[in-house]
Amino acid sequence: MEITRATYQQSAYHEIRQLIVEGHLQPGSKVVVRELSERFGISPTPIKAALSALERDGFLHATPHRGYFVPDVSLTDMREIYELCETLDALAARKVAMLPDHAEFALRTLRPLVERQRNHAGGAQGPCSADTGFHRAIWARSGNQRLASILENLGGQTRLASSLTESTWSPSAALREHEAIKDAVAAGDGDRAALLSAEHARRSLEAFEVAWSSRREA
Repeated sequence: MEITRATYQQSAYHEIRQLIVEGHLQPGSKVVVRELSERFGISPTPIKAALSALERDGFLHATPHRGYFVPDVSLTDMREIYELCETLDALAARKVAMLPDHAEFALRTLRPLVERQRNHAGGAQGPCSADTGFHRAIWARSGNQRLASILENLGGQTRLASSLTESTWSPSAALREHEAIKDAVAAGDGDRAALLSAEHARRSLEAFEVAWSSRREA
């Protein structure tokens, strides 16, 4: 795989992060600098800098004298992450619903993503790209770059748990919730868009808690 982005460190960060959130680097596995350096065709220095940044952002865990590891999914961590998502997703949705072009955004951007998700809803897999894209579109349109950046980071961390929640994730329920958020944005109802987004985050946490309990009992 070739690195083609602005800087080697930034490119390495994004490429390694993607390997983690997509499950190519499994929880508990060690991340080896030499292997990544060979994979991306760059020197170890930007790889080490990227791993340090990923550790700061919660995607890796550093163990003294042993190196970096993909963190195991922690119930406490996920509760904290979803608690933040509940508040910040609501803020982003409210801001988007209050924009002058809220109806056009819902029609041209959110509706196609909902339709793509509808086409995917018959499958048994976890969240599809349209599901993730729906949230990202709202974050980006909020007009607050720091808010969008924080939510992008939190969203990546929730995806660390996606393999665990596949059995409890309901595509049809997620679709209904996204459709309701889209309709609230289209109507310019900021309070309702915020409420629905917060409830969506809470239900996602509930699905994770059920999956976590099932794993512990197995």
